[in-house]
Amino acid sequence: MADSIAAQIQDLARPLRTPDDLDPLLERIGDARVVAIGEASHGTHEYYAWRAALTRRLIEEQGFTLVAVEGDWPDCYRVDRSVRLRPGAAEDPRDALDAFSRWPTWMWANDDVVEFCRWLRDRNAGRPEEDRVGFYGIDVYSLWDSMHALLDWLAEHEPGHVDQAKRALACFEPFGEDGAEYAFASRFAPTSCEQAAVDLLRSLCEQRGRVEAGIDADARFSAEQNAAVVVDAERYYRAMIRGSAESWNVRDEHMVDTLDRLLDRSDGGPHPHRAVVWEHNTHIGDARATDMAGAGMTNVGQLLRERHGTDDVVLVGFGGYRGGVIAGAEWGAQMARMPVPPARAGSVEARIHEAVGRDALFVFPRGERPEWLHRRLDHRAIGVVYRPERERWGNYVPTVLGERYDAFLHLEDTTPLQPLHLERADEHVPAGAYGQ
Repeated sequence: MADSIAAQIQDLARPLRTPDDLDPLLERIGDARVVAIGEASHGTHEYYAWRAALTRRLIEEQGFTLVAVEGDWPDCYRVDRSVRLRPGAAEDPRDALDAFSRWPTWMWANDDVVEFCRWLRDRNAGRPEEDRVGFYGIDVYSLWDSMHALLDWLAEHEPGHVDQAKRALACFEPFGEDGAEYAFASRFAPTSCEQAAVDLLRSLCEQRGRVEAGIDADARFSAEQNAAVVVDAERYYRAMIRGSAESWNVRDEHMVDTLDRLLDRSDGGPHPHRAVVWEHNTHIGDARATDMAGAGMTNVGQLLRERHGTDDVVLVGFGGYRGGVIAGAEWGAQMARMPVPPARAGSVEARIHEAVGRDALFVFPRGERPEWLHRRLDHRAIGVVYRPERERWGNYVPTVLGERYDAFLHLEDTTPLQPLHLERADEHVPAGAYGQ
């Protein structure tokens, strides 16, 4: 049986040496509107480099119009303004990325993302504003940053809403911009800040059709998105007390809601938006093909398939056999370069290593699939917190590979990302945990 599985893996494997080797994957993507590209860790150079290479080809050859990432809206909005050459934005995207101040900064403040964003800015520079590709953060953690950004925008453009925004902000102020403290307090308090946040968002949306001439529609969309972050972040922190599955679901639903708003947005471009999504495998791969479903968890990949259909969504996973990674030894810890030992025996990564022994691309058939793609195998997942010594019993997600993804990139040897800076003493460490 082992020999049969090895033969099936060998038959499906394609060489992965240069971006040209991604041709079979681009053919599989075809006219799909959303391509979600994962990573098996948040700190591995090769995952970021190959993801960027695929994204460049999707933008250049297939007309994708936006990149949505597992980052906060306010931070990524500064990057977006830079890559789209908006007035007053940083001329070098590196400056916008280096300003990231929420742990773990290395996820986006690293050399690979700088290289991609510089490429994107250069490409956008030769195109009309409505044809420029954007870079957006769709995560939920930035409750206070989003509230302050919203307040600043209202003070300049819609002062009639400032008092309402200040009342909403005042509700959160006693908790010192600490999500955990707010979550704990809301467990015992008879009321929360939910209604204040919802009312603020509703009033903004009601004004959308009555915007005065001269107000930047792009900036107003950002203000509305910051208000949506406040609403969902408040829900996230309250859910965090009740259980990890519920808060995880709030977070992933927020990310897909944000993506849908970006896809549905009309900004004068000649074609409907098409999106590339960058997140961890645990968000990108369909939760129903893992043990997450049994724990009551959904995720981005599952929601995208449910909302947009399997023909319009392509999910791409990553895996690595051995190497190195940037991660923290605990939540909020200083980043460190860590070894990643050879994958656990019998895992997805170990089986591909034994059968192929080189970097490889797998594009899964739409119809009948080889038997190994229906097996539940361990699949390594390294989060922002990683302890290599736990490899024997942790760090893996039971996975049916052919149901979790539509394609998979296997890398034999990996190396750590190069961060732009070490974590700073005054850096904000969010409450809760990424899961991954």
